[in-house]
Amino acid sequence: MMTSLFSSFDPSTSFNLSLNWLSTILGLFILPSMFWLIPSRWNFLWNKIIITLHNEFKILLKNNFHGSTMIFVALLSFILFNNFLGLFPYIFTSSSHMVMTVSLALPLWISFMIYGWINNTVHMLAHLVPQGTPPVLMPFMVCIETISNIIRPLTLAVRLSANMIAGHLLLTLLGNTGPMMNLLTINILIIVQLLLIVLESAVSMIQSYVFAILSTLYSSEVN
Repeated sequence: MMTSLFSSFDPSTSFNLSLNWLSTILGLFILPSMFWLIPSRWNFLWNKIIITLHNEFKILLKNNFHGSTMIFVALLSFILFNNFLGLFPYIFTSSSHMVMTVSLALPLWISFMIYGWINNTVHMLAHLVPQGTPPVLMPFMVCIETISNIIRPLTLAVRLSANMIAGHLLLTLLGNTGPMMNLLTINILIIVQLLLIVLESAVSMIQSYVFAILSTLYSSEVN
């Protein structure tokens, strides 16, 4: 019995330890096997996806250093893995917590800002005033652009965690109404739950892609 609506996101276990966070590193035990096993169709498919993402990120990055796109491909893969893992029963959804999403977004944003303000100070100052702004509005535009720049890591983190929480809460709420339904409505509920699982799978892919694409765009602005 749940004590509250959000208790399904509680990271504690029966051992009084937060062992559920170990789900974020389960991929380390699964993914490396493809490096020494005979390549399968899944390997070829995953390599094709990585090459496609690499070509797309390469277009967005203005100064593309060797291997720089793979940082964002790895970021997308990590978020996608954790989003999908949370769809399985009794597995902790680490990407629904701000602790994880902020720890991904904030270091990226800080590193972009440090690099930009040290190496391209004039370029960063020019970004604070959009082209064609009247001189009267320039002080206000500087304030607005500064605030919008500061809240970027927060918007990245909140977007990912809120989307993960919303779908899982809806699945939890519908699942808790099952014991009070008759046979016909339970069949309808199962169909609805399956459709929501498909929707959540799409949301998991889209949110990981959005996080990586926005991070790439933010990095391209500092050059």
